[in-house]
Amino acid sequence: CSSDLDHQMFMSRITTYTLALVAAVLVIPPSLLADTTPSLRVQIEDTVIDLDLQQLDALPQTEFTTTTIWTDDEVHFSGVTLHDLLEHIEVRGTQVKLTAVNDYASTVPIQDVTPHAPLIPTRLDGETMSVREKGPFWVIYPFDSGAEYRTEINFTRSVWQLVSMTILDE
Repeated sequence: CSSDLDHQMFMSRITTYTLALVAAVLVIPPSLLADTTPSLRVQIEDTVIDLDLQQLDALPQTEFTTTTIWTDDEVHFSGVTLHDLLEHIEVRGTQVKLTAVNDYASTVPIQDVTPHAPLIPTRLDGETMSVREKGPFWVIYPFDSGAEYRTEINFTRSVWQLVSMTILDE
């Protein structure tokens, strides 16, 4: 009796959870399910530029190996510097707002961007990065190259899962 009731309640819960999962899958936009090439969206006033991996790879490439507070060991990053990317799209703003897939955002004054840092890696240890691996793009500094890179400000500017940049003139 009690065992039958417990079994019925258990099966009812399983059915409810299954239906909820199916409903959730049905409302996921097809664009998120598609196997798409990652792109970085850059917005400058009313202009939007989507740069895919191939376009980012065509820009001058920089690489370095460093430790981070988010990885267990030393890792090798390669990609385009923010400086080279801003130069390529001929930016004339004062700040760059960097936004992650989860809407975390950090703003970098353009005057703080140097030819060497920060880097927008497209690869970690030679491989493209999935969202699970903090990709597809990550803003990173060569932390082991000097104390000036190991600052709380630079840690907060190290946006992983980077999906967009907005050029601000404030």
